[in-house]
Amino acid sequence: MKSKYTVKLSTVISEHHLKPLHTAKDYESAVLTTADVNRPAMQLTGFYNYFDPHRLQLIGRVESTYLGSLSSEERRAAYDRFMSYDIAGLVICHGVQPSPECVEMAVKHDRNLFLTDVDTSDIMADLISSLHRHLAPRITTHGVLVEIYGEGVLLMGDSGIGKSETALELIKRGHRLIADDAVEIKLVTHGRLHGNAPEMIRYYMELRGIGVINVRHIYGVGAVKPESGIDLVVKMEPWVDGKAYDRLGLTEETENILGVELPCVTIPVRPGRNLAVILELAAMNNRQKKMGFNAAEMLTAAHDAAIDAGL
Repeated sequence: MKSKYTVKLSTVISEHHLKPLHTAKDYESAVLTTADVNRPAMQLTGFYNYFDPHRLQLIGRVESTYLGSLSSEERRAAYDRFMSYDIAGLVICHGVQPSPECVEMAVKHDRNLFLTDVDTSDIMADLISSLHRHLAPRITTHGVLVEIYGEGVLLMGDSGIGKSETALELIKRGHRLIADDAVEIKLVTHGRLHGNAPEMIRYYMELRGIGVINVRHIYGVGAVKPESGIDLVVKMEPWVDGKAYDRLGLTEETENILGVELPCVTIPVRPGRNLAVILELAAMNNRQKKMGFNAAEMLTAAHDAAIDAGL
C-alpha cells in the first residue's frame, strides 16, 4: 500500500550500506512510496500480473539459481523485459555477482542496481522495518516526551503549565529527554507509537527566564535519546479547588492518537507538588499494570471481600 509520505531511495541505500553497481540519472531524487518489497521470481519467468514496480526488488539465491540455469539469450530477454518496467531499484543479495546480462540491461534501461552480502531474508526484514519507519503515518503535537524507567511518557498541557520544568527535573534525576515543545509521533507498527523531536530542535529545551539550552551538551549524552515508544500520556492542568479528581485509579482513561488508545492520567498542578516524583510513580504504576498488577483493583477487591465477610 502506498503511503502519502516518501523517503529518498538514496537515504535507504545509504542506511543499509548497499553497494551501487549502476545508478540511474534520477538516483538522488528518486523516492520510495511503499514499505513493501518484492522478490521477482514469477516476473523473471514471464508472469507480470499484479506486479508493482514501485517496490524495491530483491533477487536471492532462488532467483539467482533459476537465472543461472538459463542460456545467455534467455537471461538477457528475462532481464530486458523485467527492467523495461520502471522499477524503484534492484538489489542482489548474498554477495552474488550479477551476470553481464543483468548489468547490461540495467545500463540499457537506466535502472538502479545494488549489491549486498546480507542474506535475502535478513535484508528484506531490515528494509521493510526501515521503510515502515520512514513512511509511517505521523502527527506533530505540542508536548514533551521523556523516558522514565524505560516508559515513554508524553506530557501534554497548556503552554506555561510546567512541562519543560518538570522534564528538566526528571533529567536531573537520571531520566532521558526525547523531545521538548514539538513531538513528532509515528504509527510505526500496528498499535505502537514512537515519538521523536524534529531534527532542527532535537535535544533543545526552552525554559522561561533562561532561554534555550542544549540538554545533550549540558547534561551529557546519557540524558537524551533520539526516539522512544509512547506508553503513557500525562495531561497536566491547573489545580481547581472543588474539582473531583480520581483518587483510586479505578477509572481507566485513554487518549486516542493516530487511532491508538494510550493509557492517560490527569495530573493537577499547583505550587508545592513534586511533579517529577509523581511522574516517576505514574510510569512505574503503568508498567505494573501492563504486567498484570493493579493496586487499586486489589484494594477494592480486598475491601469488598471484607464487607462480604462482615468485617
